Amino acid sequence: MLGSLWVIFLTALIAFPIGVGTAIYLEEYAADNKFTEFIKLNIANLAGVPSIIYGMLGLAVFVRLFSMGRTILAAAFTMAILILPIIIISSQEAIKSVPSSLKQASYALGTTKWQTVTGVIIPYALPGILTGSILAISRALGEAAPLIVVGALAYVSFIPKGPLDQFTVLPIQIFNWAGMPKKEFQDVAAAGIIVLLIILLGINSVAIILRNKYQIRMKD
Repeated sequence: MLGSLWVIFLTALIAFPIGVGTAIYLEEYAADNKFTEFIKLNIANLAGVPSIIYGMLGLAVFVRLFSMGRTILAAAFTMAILILPIIIISSQEAIKSVPSSLKQASYALGTTKWQTVTGVIIPYALPGILTGSILAISRALGEAAPLIVVGALAYVSFIPKGPLDQFTVLPIQIFNWAGMPKKEFQDVAAAGIIVLLIILLGINSVAIILRNKYQIRMKD
């Protein structure tokens, strides 16, 4: 469980600012031309790539090329790349939902582009951005295939204390327990599934609470 929390925390720390920043750039700053459309099309295509491909990319780039080894940090970068397209697309849709009248009113007051983005667009789009981002992180929490390739172990007898430690995650541990012949391991696997479901429901509940909170604030 702690390995999963380590990986998810670092994944969110990496993917959220990059994903939201990319969405803001593509929607508000990038020129409306064929090159921008090409980038958007490729981001949409990347969202449908099988997760095992991201695992192979993480193994080649982060584990070997950047010499991170089979550590939590390498896993976090791999999972960040996995969920980046989802965060970018959901953030783009949230930004598109901002009424143009709000933007024009902001510009009429003499604000700069950046002031309009930070003071009007992001606050209005924040519920959608947070919802999409947290749901993307929930998907990463349930992934096992990329982490197996990156080097998540089937069993770790110590608590990870830093991003450069070896690790395992709940989905891999559940798979390992489910393959054991003794009935006791089947019971432990079922308990692991319940723990994973509780964590996923908790994360999704946070998404709903944050969305409702900021929607109410925008209405006020």
